[in-house]
Amino acid sequence: MWLLYQFPLCPFSRKVRLLLGEKGIGYDLVRESPWAMRDEFLDLNPAGLTPVMTDQERGVTLLDSQAICEYFEETVEKVPLISGTAAGRAEVRRLTAFFDQSFYGDVVGPLLHERMKKRFIERAPPDARVLREAMKRANVHMDYMDYLLDHRSWMAGGTLSLADIAAAAHLSVADYLGGIDWAGHEPVRRWYAGFKSRPSFRPLLSERMEVIAPPPHYEKPDF
Repeated sequence: MWLLYQFPLCPFSRKVRLLLGEKGIGYDLVRESPWAMRDEFLDLNPAGLTPVMTDQERGVTLLDSQAICEYFEETVEKVPLISGTAAGRAEVRRLTAFFDQSFYGDVVGPLLHERMKKRFIERAPPDARVLREAMKRANVHMDYMDYLLDHRSWMAGGTLSLADIAAAAHLSVADYLGGIDWAGHEPVRRWYAGFKSRPSFRPLLSERMEVIAPPPHYEKPDF
């Protein structure tokens, strides 16, 4: 059985969980707080980052969300998430990298640091200036997502892909932390509402990070 080491507000772990859910792959969760720097976890990933997946029977350890997703995309034919022409697959990978790098770096990373890491590790209040800047950048990125969804059924084209999964994973964490203003972003809101109704997504919406509560609309598909 696969074990997934993760914590509830890790967007990269959520990305993997959504892919596993869409493909119907069974796994057990192991709660891992990277800031704890447990020796047992560092033995699996010396970088100390989640997610990590292991299967002791197979003797396989997988690190990095993109590498994990590509592994299952190559080994499980059900529900292909990087498919189509070479150009189409390149677009899926481009947008997946956009969400994992740009959206995370501009929005999710700062929100996690200010609202979660400062609270748990530094015992310090969040910096309102940093939070305002993260929300401002979120709005810019969502303008781009609106543009994509005005021209496509899904983020990267006509079918659900890994780009949608990455987008939903990061957006869900930012939304949990109160960093998303949905006003004026109807295409993204409609797309995300549909995603929240998918069976693969429902388990994520029921989880909570101790002490940090999401906004009232967070769990509702119709918001």
